Parts: sequence; C-alpha cells; structure tokens
Amino acid sequence: MIRFLSVFQRCEGMMNIVWYRLPVSVSSTCYCRTSYRIYDGGKSYYFVPHRFASSTPVLGCHFFPTKFISATTAWLSRLRKFKVRASGSRQYLPPLFSVAPMMDWTDNHYRTLARLISHHAWLYTEMVVAETIVHQQHNLDKFLEIPEMQHPVVLQIGGSNLSNLAKAAELANAYGYDEINLNCGCPSERVAGHGCFGAQLMLNPKLVGEAMASISANSDVPVSVKCRIGVDDHDTYDKLCTFIDTVASLSPTRHFIVHARKALLKGLSPAENRTIPPLKYEYVFSLIHDFPHLDFTINGGITTVHQVNSALQKGVYGVMMGRAAYNTPWATLGHVDTAVYGVPSPGISRRQILQQYQKYADSVIGKYGTNKPSIRNVVKPLLHLFHSEPGAGVWKRRMDAAFRHCTSVQSLLDEALEVIPDYVLDASPPSPISDDEPFAGIEMLMPQLQVISS
Repeated sequence: MIRFLSVFQRCEGMMNIVWYRLPVSVSSTCYCRTSYRIYDGGKSYYFVPHRFASSTPVLGCHFFPTKFISATTAWLSRLRKFKVRASGSRQYLPPLFSVAPMMDWTDNHYRTLARLISHHAWLYTEMVVAETIVHQQHNLDKFLEIPEMQHPVVLQIGGSNLSNLAKAAELANAYGYDEINLNCGCPSERVAGHGCFGAQLMLNPKLVGEAMASISANSDVPVSVKCRIGVDDHDTYDKLCTFIDTVASLSPTRHFIVHARKALLKGLSPAENRTIPPLKYEYVFSLIHDFPHLDFTINGGITTVHQVNSALQKGVYGVMMGRAAYNTPWATLGHVDTAVYGVPSPGISRRQILQQYQKYADSVIGKYGTNKPSIRNVVKPLLHLFHSEPGAGVWKRRMDAAFRHCTSVQSLLDEALEVIPDYVLDASPPSPISDDEPFAGIEMLMPQLQVISS
C-alpha cells in the first residue's frame, strides 16, 4: 500500500489542484513515458495519471474539479489498484488498454497478430455462446483453444441460462483464460433478438447479478461485464446505476466495461448502433465518482492512443478500443506499450512481425478440417497492416489474387510483399495523432445520482 507523506490543495482559477508526495521507498526506478510515470517498487507498478514537469520520482499531481474534492479518498483508493494483475500463475500489467470483442473479427488469428505488435494490450475473444461451449464439449479446442503467447486474453461469453453459463465457465477453466466477461451490450439481432441475451440483459439486472455469481463460482479467474449505458428508453443515469449496483451486490463482479452509448434494439443495425446513439462519456465518469470501489473501462468512439491517454488521465481504470485497433493495427497497437504502459518499445518491424505470423498461420491452416481455417481466414487480419501506407491498395489486390493459387501463407507473402517498399516494411509505427480532447469539460456534464431503486 502506498503511504502518502503529504496531501495539500491550492486553487488556480476554477480548478483545485491536489498534489501527492510519494515516499522514495516506493520507487527504485522511474520510467518517464509520455503521459505516465511508472513507479516500480519491486512487485507492483503504480500509475500516477498526470504529465509532470518535474524530473523527481517522488512527486505527482492530479487535477480535481471542485466537485471532486470530496472524492479524494476514493481516488487514492483507485490509484492503489493500478498494480500488476495476477491471473493464476501469470502476472500482467492492468488492462489500461484492451481491444474490444468483435464478432467475426477478434478471432485467434487477429489476436495473434495483435500480440506480436503489442505485448501488454488486453485482448478479448469473439463472443462465444454458452450453449455452444456446453454442447460442443467434444470439439472445444475449435472454440476455446488459445496460444500461450496471446495472454492476457479475456473470454467473452453470451447467454442467460444460469446452468449453461456456469457449465461454460467450468469448461473454460482448462484453457487458461485470464478473465471471463459476460456480454450485456451487443445490440445485434444475432444476439439481442433471441430472448434475454446481449443488451437485452440490461433490462434484468437481477438476472445478470445471478449469472455473474454462477460464472464466478465455477471459474478460476476474475469476472467482468460489458454493457451499454442503457437500452431503448431505459436510458437514465439512475437506471444505469441500478444495473451496476445490483450486479455488484449479487456477485463478485468488480470490473465493468461500459460502451458510452445506449443500445436501440429495434430499427437500427449493429453498425448504426455504433454511431447513431450519441456518446455520453459523462455517464462513465459519473460511475467512477459514484462507485469508487468498482473499476470502469470506457468504450465507444475512441480511436487514437492520444484519446486513450486523455481518458486515463481523467481517472478511468481502462480504455477499450474497437474497430480502430483492427483497421489500423500498426498505428494504434504499435504505440500501446510505450505511450500507454510506459515500457520500452519491442522494437519490432512489420517485416519481422510477418515472419513470425507466417509460422503461426501455416501451422494452423486446416487444423480442424479441410479449409478450417482456410488460408483466407488466417490472412484476413493482415490486410490492414499497411493502412494508408505506400503500396497498401496494391498489397490488398495482390493478396486477393494470390488466394486463388497459393497453398501456404509463406508463398502468398513472398508474392504479395513485392509491392511494399523496404522502407515501409522496416519502419517504426507512425507518430501518434494528437487530436482534439474528447473529454474536455466532461465534469460539467456529469449527471448526479438521484436514487438507486431496488
């Protein structure tokens, strides 16, 4: 536990500035990286969310609006949570950055590529339906097997049948996932349109709490919930708080990943549900204030590492990025380790990444039967590796043509990589984009909790 030598306040304009002086004994090494200082005390990493002008390793500061002064103690409690996370015999840095579960996208192949680019990002599986796990016990490797190098990995499951969720969690233990997450946010008709499933579950918080209790009781790892801020016209901040409070009260769930849009179950496609309902980031930051004993990861509309760091500086436990991490993996994941976690860059080029990925890809083609997976399946995540780079368009066309006659990923890459210049293959990730501050003035928008209904 960190013991603070002193805490004092002073006012500058409309902001109260709270300074924390850390004891020298906490820090044997101080890494200075962009927005974060990581204090390595031997066993734990401590993240102080502010950019410092001083070079001393024992001084940190955090900005609080006036309304947050009363929450200083809660914030200190959250600060202590930023430590190395243990999962079984493994230890990882906390999920400051994670890649969202995306159906048909975040499969084993994409996650392998993502892990080659970032060593510390937390990765999520596609959603796996609990009934699929229960009824495919003879073929579970196809749905649950993960390479050891992919960790940390979170298994997302879907469903509402308590016995099936419990059995699915029990069966997943053998595969060594680092967390199990329940899908309470997907608005797709493939999910929400089949009874109490996906985002529909938010309308029944008691059921979700019981489901999470069942999952946790049968799992060896922590559990979490991914949800929206509301569903249809059930979208007030009080209703969201009721959902969070009920689930946390009925189960050991302490981590919520909140997509800061509500879900509209009728009339909008999944793609439209990602863009049409307005983002209300203020709901997530209010949850942090009102539930200081819980951890909240923010999701929705965040597309750059600069925005990730902005959210972390405002106090979120973590940030989840979706399609931007898939469509521009080099420009996003390529900066996660250094800019978000503050650790040295792996120093790997895309040439080296492709060499390693090729060995993985050729080893799994046809593993579960003819063309299961196919060469097209395993190469799909590579199509965006050179997004907006010279030769990117020709690269995709060359890959598409090579699918028709190449029988291995090695032969396909030998043919397609001819169109990518050497300086592109060997280049570092492009400089991070410093875009607009999406959370500026968020404190003025934060709703106040009125009452939590039972």
